[in-house]
Amino acid sequence: MMATKVVKKKPDEMNDELRPEYAMKSLLKDGVRGKYAEKYREGTNLVLLEPDVAKAFPNDKAVNEALRLVIKLSEVQDKARQGARQ
Repeated sequence: MMATKVVKKKPDEMNDELRPEYAMKSLLKDGVRGKYAEKYREGTNLVLLEPDVAKAFPNDKAVNEALRLVIKLSEVQDKARQGARQ
């Protein structure tokens, strides 16, 4: 088996010109520094569902509704336990 030799081109040999519609000045003219910084700091809360769980939910709204129901049931159960202790 022969090894393939990779030949790197020098920057001046590469055809690396932007199309006119991608001119950097026009792309950056309306840019706002830090536009999404606050949202980034807040973070995201993505959860990867196992395939069998994902099949039960058609979309993110359905997942959120189910989780809210679980939270409510947990709160009801906690209140019932606290009432039984008194």
